[in-house]
Amino acid sequence: MTGPERATRALVRLDAIQTNVQVVRRALAPATMMWAVVKANAYGHGAVPVARAALEAGADALAVALPEEGWALRQAGIGSPILVLGPILPEQAASVVGADLDAIVFSPAVIEALARAAADRGRPARVHLKVDTGMGRVGAQPDDVAALAERIVAERALQWAGLMTHLADADHEEREWTRGQYRQLLRVVEGLRRRGWAPPVHAANSAGALRFPGLQADGVRVGLALYGVAPWAGAPPLEPALALQSVVTMAKRVPAGFRVGYGHTYETAEPLTIATVAAGYADGVRRGLSNRGAAIVGGRRVPIVGQVSMDQLTLAVPREVRVQVGDPVVLLGRQGGAAVSAGDWAAWLDTIPYEVLCGIGARVPRTYLPPPA
Repeated sequence: MTGPERATRALVRLDAIQTNVQVVRRALAPATMMWAVVKANAYGHGAVPVARAALEAGADALAVALPEEGWALRQAGIGSPILVLGPILPEQAASVVGADLDAIVFSPAVIEALARAAADRGRPARVHLKVDTGMGRVGAQPDDVAALAERIVAERALQWAGLMTHLADADHEEREWTRGQYRQLLRVVEGLRRRGWAPPVHAANSAGALRFPGLQADGVRVGLALYGVAPWAGAPPLEPALALQSVVTMAKRVPAGFRVGYGHTYETAEPLTIATVAAGYADGVRRGLSNRGAAIVGGRRVPIVGQVSMDQLTLAVPREVRVQVGDPVVLLGRQGGAAVSAGDWAAWLDTIPYEVLCGIGARVPRTYLPPPA
C-alpha cells in the first residue's frame, strides 16, 4: 500500500543542474578540475540525484562536508572522487579511508591517523593540505605548511592530492581581500616548489571561479552556482534548480478589520480573500516571512500575512483574483509572469540564499524532473 501524496513538495530540475555545470565549465580552462559541492543534501536538493546529474554534465568530482555524507554517496554506487571539505577527527580516519574519500588535513594528528588507517587497509589515502589564508576557521598557518608537507611526503601510505584554501569574500564588492588571500597562497606554493613539491592547487568557490578567472588554479569547488543562484550580481545567467510548491486548502472572503493568525499580527485594511496554504516553518517557510514575504497564486505575487505557523500560512489575495481550494501556490519559483527566488527570501529574512535552500524541511518530498535514471 502506498501512502498519501504530500501537497507541498519541492520540484528539482536535474536538467537545470546540468545546465549550470556546463555554464561553469565553459568559464574554466580545459584542464581545470571541477568539484561539484553536494554537501548538506546538495543544499537541500537531494545529494544522490544531484551528484549523478552533475557528474554526467561534466563535473569531475564531488565535495561534501562530512564523512557520513561521502559514505551515503558511496552506498548509492557513486565511484567518483569525493572530497570531505570539513575537518575530520583522528577517530574518523578509518571510516574516511574505508569509503575511499579524500580528506583535508592541517594537523599532525590527523595526518598520522590517516596514514595508519591507510596502511592498515593496504591502499593510499588522498589528502589535501589546507592553508588558512584569511578565512579564519580551519587550516594551517602559512608558516606551518612546510613542516606539515614534510610529514605528508614522509608517509608512504598517503597521496598528496592537493593544496587548498577557502576564499572568505569572493562574492562581495571588495576584491582586494580575495586577491590578497590568493597571493598568500601563491607564496606558500612557491615555498613548496623550492623544496621540489608541486601538489595541485585549488582555492576558488563559485564566486571565485566565475569572478576571478586567474584564481581557478588547478581546480575549483562549485556550490551555489550549481543550484542556479548567482554568487554575485554580475554572474553569468544560471537556472534555479528548485521550486517549492503547495496548494490552497481554504479560501474565504473577509471584510476590512479581519484579523489573521497567531497573535493577530495582521488585520485587513479592505475586503479581500484570505487563502490558507498547506506549508509552514516545519517545511522551511520561516516565521521571518510573516507579514514580509510573498508567494504566487493565480499567476500573481501576493503577500504572506499573519504569522507563518508550523504547518500552514496565509495569503492576502485581492478580491479580483479568483482563488479556490486546490489551486497551486508557488512559494519558490515561477508561475506565469511572476517569480519568487531564494534571493528574495534571503532579502526578506536578512540572510543568504544558502540558508534558504538548506532550510527546506526534510518532510518535504523532492520530485525530480526528469526523473533520475
